Amino acid sequence: MLQEAETLLERLHAQSVEFVIIGGICNVLHGVTLVTQDVDVCCRFVPENLRRLEAAVRDLHPVHRQTPQRLPFELNEWLLRELKNIYLRTDLGVLDCLSEVAGLGGYDAVLQSSVPVALSFGQCRMLSLDALIRSKETLGREQDLAALRQLRAIKERTA
Repeated sequence: MLQEAETLLERLHAQSVEFVIIGGICNVLHGVTLVTQDVDVCCRFVPENLRRLEAAVRDLHPVHRQTPQRLPFELNEWLLRELKNIYLRTDLGVLDCLSEVAGLGGYDAVLQSSVPVALSFGQCRMLSLDALIRSKETLGREQDLAALRQLRAIKERTA
């Protein structure tokens, strides 16, 4: 799974999509041992960035995974104005693009709460450990609570 996730991130990076890594991949990058099944990013939801996102996944047969009809991911003027989150299934797996993160706010606040991370294809941004903890505390879902225990332990070891 991590190879597919890295390939998805590499494609976003190559198209100059403005994004911050959040969620399970961010957990793993901080040292959490839980396996993740998708790629979660927070993106700037402006037309030009969404068009770059569309170009990054176009040949991966993306479909909206939360619609019963599994509609293809094709942007139009209405979607460019109205979309707040994008939940896709691609040939490389699930890609969730959010316009904001619980406990942190919109893209600009998320970007301010991020740190650089060097990946095999180049440098990206991911939530800082403190921001990731704050987000997990706000969400409070079962999978977030499991990751939260490890994140707090990692913070204690690195403090």
